[in-house]
Amino acid sequence: MDNIFCIDLEEWYHQSLVPQKYFGTESTVVRNAEILLEVFEKTNTTATFFCVGQVAEEFPELIRRIREKGHEIAGHGYAHELIYKQTPEEFDEDIKKSKELIYKACGEYPKGYRAPSWSVTEKSLWALEVLQNNGFVYDSSIFPTKNFLYGIPDAPPYANERTVNGQPFKEIPPSTFSFLGKRFGFSGGFYFRALPSFMIRHFTNKTNKAGHPAVFYLHPVEIDKHCRRVEMGLADKLITYYGLNSCLKKLTKILTKYNFVSIEKYFNL
Repeated sequence: MDNIFCIDLEEWYHQSLVPQKYFGTESTVVRNAEILLEVFEKTNTTATFFCVGQVAEEFPELIRRIREKGHEIAGHGYAHELIYKQTPEEFDEDIKKSKELIYKACGEYPKGYRAPSWSVTEKSLWALEVLQNNGFVYDSSIFPTKNFLYGIPDAPPYANERTVNGQPFKEIPPSTFSFLGKRFGFSGGFYFRALPSFMIRHFTNKTNKAGHPAVFYLHPVEIDKHCRRVEMGLADKLITYYGLNSCLKKLTKILTKYNFVSIEKYFNL
């Protein structure tokens, strides 16, 4: 069956654990995105690229090229600001700005949205109303587990529909597995880099046997073994940099074993 692959198209310094003093320094997103596009082409993969508005603003030709290759362009905010640190008015302005930049780059408005660092939590569920009011038809921001940065632990672990403004609104969470009554990620980010390939395949197969697509995600910097390392606490450094050297090889193996499509293609949006 088809599974879903997503890229959070952002700069290395947009990662939430990287100190803000590095924002706006040297760009690596185009170089890494080109590597991903090559791997996707070789493995016949289509993906959803959740694009930060600043990337669309600075590199519109990249956004056009991604779309021309059959991948979906979706929204990821303008400057990768956490939603629960914004007011509804600020968030509304943020997504309007990023939507227009994506439209200017590729001629289409995004249908879907993913919050920076999964920052739709219990205290920012109001964001779904703002998204629907701005024409989005789905969201992929709610991580069905809980850690220090994000998550709603009792959220549905598979694609579902919420009622927003009295209307159905599709939610597509990243894939997780259950262990001792708690849910954990396996399909992207640090989880993907840290877990061995056989465990990722096991949880993918289990998800598929339950009748659901596995929803994977990565960031361009995660396939960059030469990415800039900056000073941060030991735990943050582990989360940010562990497994970068082997991630591209692991990704290629997973893409070769399973069939992946974009969100818009899977749900025929």
